[in-house]
Amino acid sequence: MTNPSVPTAQLFVGGRFRAANKIEPVLEAATGEPLGDGASATESDIDDAVAAARSALPEWRASTPEQRAAALRALATALKSRAEPTNELVTRENGMPISLSRGVNGAFPAALLRYYAKLITETPAEDIRPSAIGHTIVRHEAVGVVGAIVPWNYPQALAAMKIAPALAAGCTVVLKAAPETALDAMVFAEVAVESGLPPGVLNVMAGGAEAGAHLVAHPGIDKVAFTGSTMAGRSIGEVCGRLLRPVTLELGGKSAAIILDDADLDATLRGLRTASFVNNGQTCHLSSRILAPRSRYDEVVDGLTALAEGLAVGDPLNPSTEIGPLVSARQRERVLSYVEIGTNSGARLVAGGSIPKDQPRGWFVSPTVFAGVDNSDRIAQEEIFGPVLSVIPYETDSEAIDMANDSKFGLAGTVWSADTDRATEVARAVHSGTVGVNGYQLDIGAPFGGVKASGLGRELGPEGLAAYQTCKSIYRVDPVS
Repeated sequence: MTNPSVPTAQLFVGGRFRAANKIEPVLEAATGEPLGDGASATESDIDDAVAAARSALPEWRASTPEQRAAALRALATALKSRAEPTNELVTRENGMPISLSRGVNGAFPAALLRYYAKLITETPAEDIRPSAIGHTIVRHEAVGVVGAIVPWNYPQALAAMKIAPALAAGCTVVLKAAPETALDAMVFAEVAVESGLPPGVLNVMAGGAEAGAHLVAHPGIDKVAFTGSTMAGRSIGEVCGRLLRPVTLELGGKSAAIILDDADLDATLRGLRTASFVNNGQTCHLSSRILAPRSRYDEVVDGLTALAEGLAVGDPLNPSTEIGPLVSARQRERVLSYVEIGTNSGARLVAGGSIPKDQPRGWFVSPTVFAGVDNSDRIAQEEIFGPVLSVIPYETDSEAIDMANDSKFGLAGTVWSADTDRATEVARAVHSGTVGVNGYQLDIGAPFGGVKASGLGRELGPEGLAAYQTCKSIYRVDPVS
């Protein structure tokens, strides 16, 4: 059944909805049945959207921070009014448990818009610095037209992480959503119309890799903001590097949870329930490598086994469900292939590893735990993007830190200890963009992003606003008296 509140197979360009020439069905993750018709943007559609954004840029960039803040607050109000149907729609598209969807789809985008509405009015566009010849005006200006490309796992939240700071800075945006979540993307188009956002300031469409590549390389784009796989990010980075085009890349991860020997295991397991399994394992910052002290290794393995087997797997629209289906048959095949890789590597499968017998429809995988894993194993080094954990033993804190850092990725991580100061010192030594101590929760006011193969640049916080601005220095010579 198609959600009647969201137009299907449509594009939003220059403030108007229009029918798509190319359609790609959206399937419901829990059943595999058709949910609706999603638009699939062509290169011509991208050209039109970029042209609309360029046309709208001069007036939007010239608007005052107060005017842009008012527009962001209006968008937030309109998004909030649609929260419940949007939550359900995303859950049906990608399998996200509804309890999670209510926060990341219903509440977070509106909160982020309001955060940047406040920040832009409190951040001076210029500051004056004394110089040897007089003074310099350092001016912060909008970078221009932004090509924003978002994946299917947190479609509303990740889109808002680009739309909110870009619009606040005075940029115009072409948002390209993933085909799997083409339907919920149009919610942003609906609220743009309802809130009176000037035509062309925000353009919305879904599309595949070809549409994304055309957007990235388009001569009318001034900056690219991308969230997705490291492989795709490398390709985008190469194009932007050749074009000398600013780019923000939030990419993959294979983060480590370091359980110190003094950790309260019950409290740690409660925290890992979300830090390691949130959104059915389809989260870039998950702590999927569990580093356990050898002195407590069996205890940790037993605890994680019980945790995985006790998670409620089922209908993602049921508020009690903790693990829903993966987004697609292809994603399920990928995850199950890694289960096979882990089994063949000699690791010990202690939980899950298969399709739940009571879920004959949809794309479910049981929460899975491997013990006896070496940190060099593929299941410990490659991003799986599903509910699969690897438990790895270590002897000392320094060895745990070395293991955590022995990864091509560097997005996140967690440290668990009864001694917060000790855990914080370990966190300081972990080479990643973010680390949680006895928990993991993104902070709207603090930068999020990775190092190494996990990406370039930062989103959220003042740093997220600065990513959509350029600096101009105006050197002024003081008159000679």
